Amino acid sequence: MKENFEKVKDYLHSSGYLITHEDEAEELVVIQDEENGITGMVIDCEEPILIIEQVIMGTPVNNKESFYETLLKINRNLVHGAFVLDESGSKVIYRDTLQLESLDHNELDASINSLTLALAENANQLLNYK
Repeated sequence: MKENFEKVKDYLHSSGYLITHEDEAEELVVIQDEENGITGMVIDCEEPILIIEQVIMGTPVNNKESFYETLLKINRNLVHGAFVLDESGSKVIYRDTLQLESLDHNELDASINSLTLALAENANQLLNYK
């Protein structure tokens, strides 16, 4: 529904996120807020849910078991979303899904801010695996 897509864009604009790409036909935007660790975050309206994804890093070649354990421990403390692997298992992605029907501005901001907080709290830990 186009009204949900417009609502999401309005929320993003009013929160100060820069929309760097928009595909109206797919009801998808890409946002950026580099100061807060948001780079190339894809926000996709897929009725009945909103999908939020951002690539975080590649998976390490060595120490995979330790790396996966670290990700699971970080996930336990995330307020929204989770760190997941892409289909190939080669990239770590932040992903969250929200219901479009009941979505409000605060909920969308909280989901995006959850990634910002997770990166601030865990960046050094994740960078050890690069």
